Amino acid sequence: MSDTFTEIAETFEFLDDWEEKYRYVIELGRDYDALDEALRTDAIKVDGCASQVWMLPKMDNGVFSFQGASDAIIVSGLVAILAALFNGKTAEQASEINALAEFETLGLGQNLSAQRSNGLRSMIQKIEAFLERS
Repeated sequence: MSDTFTEIAETFEFLDDWEEKYRYVIELGRDYDALDEALRTDAIKVDGCASQVWMLPKMDNGVFSFQGASDAIIVSGLVAILAALFNGKTAEQASEINALAEFETLGLGQNLSAQRSNGLRSMIQKIEAFLERS
């Protein structure tokens, strides 16, 4: 895992309840360097999310990364966590990540609403589909 994701996971371990974790996810969303608004087009919009989410994945010299954004602050936090989990990995390394399991270790899986869980799965599927094509 990346150092950033490890830091996020360690912070989650210290948070006692879902309210604190929820606030931390919001903080991550606010601090995330979101995709520029000019790039938020229908072509990169993630289907299956209740809020609007855009993801722009790329491979650069064999290294995977994506920029993303959402119009919902909690979803922006989920995008930030996904970026910490996947960005900077080779396609092979990124393909081996079980993102849903990682979210479970953070304690987020069981605490997200059904709509947010579906949206999270849609974001992960977009990443996985890109990696399969790379």
